[in-house]
Amino acid sequence: MKYFKQYLMLMGSILCVHYSMAQNPLIMTQFTADPSARVFNGKVYLYPSHDILARPGHGKVGWFCMQDYHVFSSSNLTDWTDHGVIVSQNKVPWVDSAAYSMWAPDCIERAGKYYFYFPTIAKAGGTRGFSVGVAIADEPHGPFVPQPFPIEGIHGIDPNVQIDKDGQAYIYWAQGNLYGAKLKANMLELASEPVKLEGFPDKGLKEGPYLFERKGIYYMTYPHVADKIERLEYAMSDSPLGPFKYAGVLMDESASGCWTNHQSVIEFKNQWYLFYHNDDLSPNFDKNRAVRADSLFFNENGTIRKVIPTFRGVGLSNASKKIKIDRFSAKSADGVEIAFLDTLNKFKGWKTIFNKADSWVKYNSVFFGKKTIRHIDINARSATGGTLLISAEDAPGKIIGEINIPKRNNWSVVKKAILSPPTGVKNLVVRLKGGGDVEVDWISFE
Repeated sequence: MKYFKQYLMLMGSILCVHYSMAQNPLIMTQFTADPSARVFNGKVYLYPSHDILARPGHGKVGWFCMQDYHVFSSSNLTDWTDHGVIVSQNKVPWVDSAAYSMWAPDCIERAGKYYFYFPTIAKAGGTRGFSVGVAIADEPHGPFVPQPFPIEGIHGIDPNVQIDKDGQAYIYWAQGNLYGAKLKANMLELASEPVKLEGFPDKGLKEGPYLFERKGIYYMTYPHVADKIERLEYAMSDSPLGPFKYAGVLMDESASGCWTNHQSVIEFKNQWYLFYHNDDLSPNFDKNRAVRADSLFFNENGTIRKVIPTFRGVGLSNASKKIKIDRFSAKSADGVEIAFLDTLNKFKGWKTIFNKADSWVKYNSVFFGKKTIRHIDINARSATGGTLLISAEDAPGKIIGEINIPKRNNWSVVKKAILSPPTGVKNLVVRLKGGGDVEVDWISFE
């Protein structure tokens, strides 16, 4: 019964029209950034900003460029459904439709309504700089109806909204510093004067406030340029508006050099997760970003353990689907390289290149269930020919399959009978036996 429930969870969204399966980054069909993750009705809904490449007459070339928002949903953090555009700059009455500045959003539910908050620039004659608008829907995926005016009294970016245990709603935003205020019950107007939040580093850019509460502690998370690029930090308080006390670094600066980061934190099925972004799909232009997620853990005193970014990400991978081992959990120190399948279309993802005897990668949390697996399929190619061994981490000497990859320059699927059928959830190890040079796109089991 346990495995059957896990199987249903994994398969829950395969009937959706706009469907994709991902590890990190989560979305492989478009650029996504500034993720606001929310749990509504037993699912995770992801409200990111949508990076596009600016061109003359459409945004500022070489800078951030966003014209609309999509929403994605998942019941298992592995399979994501794109519900399409929910708000666009040319369909909001007060928005400058040539601004291309629909930056980091957020969404919250109250009394059966879903309130989507987004920052952007108003038409000529409106408030200078960024304002924050609201769109309202009856379902978390929309359709959303934009309100005719932005929220009066907010001039800034990166809105974040939380509803406290007593029912009072709060909104936070950035404008050089971090600010907060109470919201009226209609979720459209401020109920108090904005206050500058205290307890954060004085120097360096701070933006992207995201508050969450756990066991009576209010955690304010935010990106901060402590040196040259942003890292994620957090502060703690016993009150939604502080004062806060700086508590430490949530995630270090990106190893790739991506200048921005932006975060949200949720609890889903008794596990906490950090959503953030990096430049995985555009390593030479960090204004086109991609959303990621990794597990988050707390110490006994309530502080947060630093999150180390991974390629593998979160969630179970169904053994019968295409498993991209380039999103590995671990790999050998040498003999393994990761490269784009197509440098002209990076949305196609990556390939794993084995080029040294006994080089290996490990891929965690593959769900096999109880059904007997009979074959392994591997999409691979090799200029030399080579042999791959697949085993489970908990039984390294027991080979699940041994697959000979023929010498050929074109990609082809090689099918091989299983030697030892796995069941349940396994961490897989793929190893190159002997020498050769083998490239792998994906593996799958049937």
